[in-house]
Amino acid sequence: MDKRTIVVMKGDQTGQELLEEALRVIQPEIIRVPNIEFEYFDLSLENRRKTKNEIVREAAEHAKSSGLGLKAATITPPEKGDVGSPNALLREWIDGQVILRTGRRIPSVRPLAGVYAPIAVVRMAVDGVYSATEWREGEGLDEIAYSTRHLSRRTCRKVAEFAFSYARRTASTVFGGPKFTVSPTYEGMFKEELDLAAKRYPDVRYNPQLIDATYALLMKTTGDTPLVIPALNRDGDNLSDLVLELFGSIAGSESVIFSLDENNQIKVAVAEAPHGTAPSLQGKNLANPMAMILAGAALLRYVGTDAANRASRAIYESVMEAVNDGERTTDLGGHATTTEFTDEVIRRVKSKLEVWDALGQ
Repeated sequence: MDKRTIVVMKGDQTGQELLEEALRVIQPEIIRVPNIEFEYFDLSLENRRKTKNEIVREAAEHAKSSGLGLKAATITPPEKGDVGSPNALLREWIDGQVILRTGRRIPSVRPLAGVYAPIAVVRMAVDGVYSATEWREGEGLDEIAYSTRHLSRRTCRKVAEFAFSYARRTASTVFGGPKFTVSPTYEGMFKEELDLAAKRYPDVRYNPQLIDATYALLMKTTGDTPLVIPALNRDGDNLSDLVLELFGSIAGSESVIFSLDENNQIKVAVAEAPHGTAPSLQGKNLANPMAMILAGAALLRYVGTDAANRASRAIYESVMEAVNDGERTTDLGGHATTTEFTDEVIRRVKSKLEVWDALGQ
């Protein structure tokens, strides 16, 4: 059986600590997947500065080759001329087009706004304001700031296609969309591709809304219909944080970046937690490792073996069952430490796989 390599990208502060927790869970001897191995790259701020971001390029190239990546949260320094965001570079260099983040019920945790069914945000991974050129002209009150943005139709089509195909697989409604009324040329391109995708998927329910209406309607939803919300880069960034918090915690779900080929098949999947490095929690053993553990579980789906798929399911179920049984970190109203929660997940994964083996499943 051929080995599959997971490119592990180390990060900063609590982000690195939570990556280490996730790696404890997906060790081959725990999940019974013998054909995976790990290759490590240090994407900490210190090493990105030392290598002038060459370490990010190297990690991206290896992720493109292996097809699998697991990334810790990293610091993005705000100073102009510094190394900037490794996330933006990574997405560009793996040719990532789509980011998937799914808000879902966390058992025994009360959600907000009546949400119940899953809400998946399909975010454009590139283009938009994150790749804009910015500058200023003038002085004093006459100073003017400028920004150039761009969207490619290719990326718009990839995101639209992914959103509708994902909605078909999950029996969801494609909901929301860009503010094309104020930006018919720029954001209108994305709306055009969503409308075209709706024609290619006539069996998928399509309820287009402007982005501001999308926010408002999410706060009023009855929560009984699974939703897939396609969004531009920054819209999706903001929207996904809101959606995850509606379900109880931004640490309650994983984030996956996809690079798709010309047939819209997944070439590369890089999983991560959607939250930041949480410097105030560093070294305290209090942070919630759920999102990072679920990122590892999500990535196993793309290893391509029955054993990996089974391990992925075991981790998802073990995480949710642990929370349901009262094993929660403080952000979810519990008392478990970071390592205690991970220990409980590992115990449940091992037990679950043992029982499935005994049952011949």
